[in-house]
Amino acid sequence: AYIPEAKAGDVRLFLMNGLPLARDGNYAAFRRVPAKGDVRSNIHAAGTARKVKVTATMLGIADMVRPKLISDGMFLVGLDIVGDKLLEINVFTPGGLTRLSVMYKTDFATSVIAALEEKWALRQAYGDAMPNSRLATL
Repeated sequence: AYIPEAKAGDVRLFLMNGLPLARDGNYAAFRRVPAKGDVRSNIHAAGTARKVKVTATMLGIADMVRPKLISDGMFLVGLDIVGDKLLEINVFTPGGLTRLSVMYKTDFATSVIAALEEKWALRQAYGDAMPNSRLATL
């Protein structure tokens, strides 16, 4: 069904280990606004990125999908949200962290790298005895 709020674009909210990625008081999230005359808000389709205030509704959507993301061992994903609806979960290439770092003057990548280093250390200590789904809860 068509979602009228899509005219204003969608929000990409990053989750890491099932939780909203945040650093220095900023959420890793932005609004993707479509180019005039286009319904697509993708940046590669001439959409533009703008700062966004993360709402309780967006955080509620993140809470809803958290158990599935963790059980599937999803480390870093991007939720695409319009209004109160989840459109897509980007699990392979959730782009935009570099753009967010510039936009919010916050180095989100440092948090991602620190989490990966911690997972690597745990993997070295526990080997294959600890699956990604378990690592995501630590």
